[in-house]
Amino acid sequence: MNFSISDFIIPTIIAVILVTGLVKKVDVFNEFLEGAAENLKTAVSILPALIALMTCVGMFKSSGGLGIITSLISPITDFLGFPSECVPLAILRPVSGSGSIAMYESILSDNHPDSFAVRVASVLLGSTETTFYTMAVYYGAAKIKNTRQTLVAAISADFTGFVFSVFAVRLFFYIL
Repeated sequence: MNFSISDFIIPTIIAVILVTGLVKKVDVFNEFLEGAAENLKTAVSILPALIALMTCVGMFKSSGGLGIITSLISPITDFLGFPSECVPLAILRPVSGSGSIAMYESILSDNHPDSFAVRVASVLLGSTETTFYTMAVYYGAAKIKNTRQTLVAAISADFTGFVFSVFAVRLFFYIL
């Protein structure tokens, strides 16, 4: 039998929590129940924003809006060397995690795993965030209505991830 340290991490964390609770004389089970109840209240409070976001993403994809925007910006992205297969992924990534994963799977199934498009899509997926989803969840949970510069900064970071995904793939797979 072969064991690794990862086999013991979760049981060790649980043991440390229980021992710490015993030492500090804290009712760990009641604290767990209170935390679970509080998290359920948070989940219920942010649910409307999540449903609205998922509905909008579904409508956007079904209406053909994604295809129209993709075809409009494809000449620019082609000129910049961004693979046309990855344009819908770049558009959808800031909005929907599950939608972008489905788009990634489509890119993966339509192209060779070592192709430029798949490599760019992989780096893009790993270096960007579902900005609108994340903001809806965290700002909704904290009841923050004024997002200030968060959206601009987050979209700028996503755009940087899009640009540098192409740069990183070219650098590490085609230059070195």
